[in-house]
Amino acid sequence: MLNKKSVDDINVSGKKVLVRCDFNVPLDAELNITDENRLVAALPTIKKLIADGGKIILCSHLGKPKGEPKPELSLAPVAKRLSELLSKEVKFAADNNVVGDNAKAAIDAMQDGDVILLENTRYRAEETKNGEAFSKDLASIADVYVNDAFGTAHRAHCSNVGVTEFIREKGGDCAVGYLMQKEIDFLGNAVNNPERPFVAILGGAKVSSKIPVIENLLDKVDTLIIGGGMAYTFMKAHGKEVGKSLLEEDYVEYALKMEKKAEEKGVKFLIPVDTVAADDFANDANTKIISSEDDIPADMEGLDIGPESSKLFADALKGARTVVWNGPMGCFEMPNFAAGTVKVAEAMAELKDATTIIGGGDSAAACNQLGFGDKMTHISTGGGASLEFLEGKDLPGVVAADDK
Repeated sequence: MLNKKSVDDINVSGKKVLVRCDFNVPLDAELNITDENRLVAALPTIKKLIADGGKIILCSHLGKPKGEPKPELSLAPVAKRLSELLSKEVKFAADNNVVGDNAKAAIDAMQDGDVILLENTRYRAEETKNGEAFSKDLASIADVYVNDAFGTAHRAHCSNVGVTEFIREKGGDCAVGYLMQKEIDFLGNAVNNPERPFVAILGGAKVSSKIPVIENLLDKVDTLIIGGGMAYTFMKAHGKEVGKSLLEEDYVEYALKMEKKAEEKGVKFLIPVDTVAADDFANDANTKIISSEDDIPADMEGLDIGPESSKLFADALKGARTVVWNGPMGCFEMPNFAAGTVKVAEAMAELKDATTIIGGGDSAAACNQLGFGDKMTHISTGGGASLEFLEGKDLPGVVAADDK
């Protein structure tokens, strides 16, 4: 059980609070923010710290400037939009070295409840290397540290790991924000101590990228459902031809081993019983539903689970008390191959007494795009980080926070 100090456990009145957020938002050519979910998700923590009388210094990375200032990756547009969302000025400290004269002057002039935003932390080359000089710079401007950026929790960087050591040296607290706390509660604790029956659904392209997740979950779940591109490797393992479908030949043996392990552990292991195959990777391709008893023709590829599989998977979710889903069932970006993903989302949305958790990345995008976002208990804000949590790994950004 992970039990970390949160913003509810610390006193920030009159103190300078460095808050690591995830403001890695998409920008268009005019530098307008095209999806502000991450900004909105950070508001509860920021508002709490304002209400408690802290001096709030926000920091985040944006894109991959690779250690040099790139104007198109400046956080200036984020400061502007945050000011509107908070109905309060968020002063932008434009310093190419992040903690520079502008930032220091702005921080010196802060009153309790004021908010400033530092420039993109990745303008500094040390950030991604967890270099001591930048960690010390960040710690030098704050008394307390709060990490609310789950999206980068699996990376050991200055702004989420290195800085904590130097804040602690000064006797300061290192806590997690509300967003981070929610991720720990759901992804960390629900998976390790689930209400049963516990069902996991794994989709997406590759078996190879999900191996540690499969292995960790097989020790915990009652049912494991495999869909998406990775299912074709399992079909091949059953001696079927899969045409031009995604296939990882090197993992066919592994697929059989996993099914055997599931059997030994008494875990129900489901793979698709039919496939929507297409003659081209395009929404308007000619399609055919092919039973898993038959081979997929050599000139066709599977792009979604078929209707029988959708029904099988939806039935397997009935009565579940905890469901974790990571990875779509097909190429949901093309409407004609979204049906399997929609059916699984619908079946999850209909569960009344269950905790339903969407691991970030494509499944989160699918869920939100298809309009099921508000029907789930929790949608993770971190793709890579949520996968590593599901693998049972310790995340550096989580570990670095103080225990209660």
